[in-house]
Amino acid sequence: MRVAAFDCGTNSLRLLIADVDEDGNLHELRRETRIVRLGQGVDATGEFAPEALERTFAAAQEFAEAAAEFSPEKLRFVATSASRDAQNRDEFFAGIFRILGVVPDVITGDEEAQLSFLGATVGRGMDSGPFMVMDLGGGSTELVLGTSGVESAVSMDIGSVRLTERHMATDRPDSEQIAAAVADIEEHLDQAATILDFSAPRTFIGVAGTVTTLTAGILGLDSYQRERIHGAHLNVGDIERQADELLSMDREARAALPYMHPGRVDVIGAGGLLFSRVARRIDAAVVSTGAELDITVSETDILDGIALDLTRPPQ
Repeated sequence: MRVAAFDCGTNSLRLLIADVDEDGNLHELRRETRIVRLGQGVDATGEFAPEALERTFAAAQEFAEAAAEFSPEKLRFVATSASRDAQNRDEFFAGIFRILGVVPDVITGDEEAQLSFLGATVGRGMDSGPFMVMDLGGGSTELVLGTSGVESAVSMDIGSVRLTERHMATDRPDSEQIAAAVADIEEHLDQAATILDFSAPRTFIGVAGTVTTLTAGILGLDSYQRERIHGAHLNVGDIERQADELLSMDREARAALPYMHPGRVDVIGAGGLLFSRVARRIDAAVVSTGAELDITVSETDILDGIALDLTRPPQ
């Protein structure tokens, strides 16, 4: 079955067109990302900004034309964190319907977790579980624990865009701003730890653009190379050093990094800090039990989960 999956988050709009065979194997035909920053200012104003809607509609029109070339049998447009929070989301719905002929599915944090887990763990052997999947977005971050399926999940109202707008909206954040962001992250992790057993996973899988961008830096890549990033194994020390380095740079230095997407330049510092604090917390919990944690990165994520889910029979 040929499907078209759209994932619209706080920071980016993404498209995946793929064929899914009877065994559930996904064969990618086209994958695109545009940084649209739909969630610009939503945390403060509660509404989508007109210029953010304009950027998103322009990208959606481009993607609609691309999808039409492949004639997908099924199409789904999923919207996540920012769309759950915006008071004027009907304007967003109407614009997407006009362009694509479908109303966006504003999914809950629980469904976001399910789809992220499905996409991140596809093709992985169950012997490397239990898995903790972290989907680090612009407006929210999902932590999902499971082996063959989701056992427990938490959606935290923090992400690279929200943390930047709340605490670090300067070119180079100072120690007080960083401390405030850390306190916010740790408070959310404390709450998450009442629901998730942080000591349970044996494999920690990070997904989404912040994670893959930091990984490109850790690997010292001279360009963004998806095939080298996917499946890379990291350690907490490398993640923390990369996050600290990004926080110490000014905008010009971050923009000059050869693997950096221009749309991530101003939020990657906060995103890296969040990645490092989550990895540290989970790694410490696992090590305290005498076990070891494998930290790895996946280029398959919620977008792949949406595509795979489209081929499942209705329940």
